[in-house]
Amino acid sequence: MAEKPSQDAKNSPSVSWSDTVRFIRQLGHDLRNDLNAIELQSAYIGELEKNEEVLGEIKRLREMVSGMASTLQQLSQAVGDVRPTLISYRATDFMEDLRRKIGHDFSQENAEITWDFRVGDAMLNIDPQLLQEAFTELFANAFRHDRGKGALVATAKIDKDRFLFALCEPKAGFNLPTENWGREPLRKISQNHYGLGLNRVRAILEAHGGEMHALYDSERSTLITRVILPVSGG
Repeated sequence: MAEKPSQDAKNSPSVSWSDTVRFIRQLGHDLRNDLNAIELQSAYIGELEKNEEVLGEIKRLREMVSGMASTLQQLSQAVGDVRPTLISYRATDFMEDLRRKIGHDFSQENAEITWDFRVGDAMLNIDPQLLQEAFTELFANAFRHDRGKGALVATAKIDKDRFLFALCEPKAGFNLPTENWGREPLRKISQNHYGLGLNRVRAILEAHGGEMHALYDSERSTLITRVILPVSGG
C-alpha cells in the first residue's frame, strides 16, 4: 500500500522546474553584477594603493571574486537551454578527441581508464564541444562519487545505425534508483556541486536525438551508464 504524503509535504509549495531555472539564472545574473562591481572597486583601490603587501591582498581578493563569478556563470549554463550547432563528425574522431580531453582533464586518473571503441567509418551529426562536455561530466562523476577499486572501462560500438557508448565504473556499494537517471536535478548537493551535472548531460544528449540510461550490476559491483546516439551515415 502506498504511503500517504505527510501533512508537511501537502503544505509544501509546488514549484515547476522552469520557474526554478528562471530563479537560478536571475539570481546568478544579479550576483554576478554585484561581484563585477566589487571587482571594479578592488581594481580602483589597487591603483590608489602603493603598499606591496596590501596590493597582494587586493590581487587575491580579485581572484576570489572572479572565481565566484565564474561559478555562478557555470551554474546558469548548467540549467540553460541546450541549442547544439550540429555538424557531421566521424565517430572515430570524436572518440579520439574525447580520449585526449579526458587524458588532459584527468591526468592523474587517466591511467585507470580502459578504452575500447570500434566504430568504423560511422558518422555522427553532433555539436562536438557540447557532446564532449556531456561525456566529460560522466567521467567526472565516476571519479568523484564513491568509486570502487578497479579501472573504468569505456566502450563504444555501432549497432543498427546507433552509436552505443558504455562507461562501466566499479562501485562496492550502490543503492540509488536508476529509473530516472539524469532527471532529478538538485537531488544530491555538496560543496561546489549542485546536483545538475547529470541533468545537463541528459539535456545535451536528448538535444542530439540521443538517450542515457544507467543500471547497477550487483554481481559485478559495477555501475553501467549507457549513451545511445543516432548514426547519420557510414
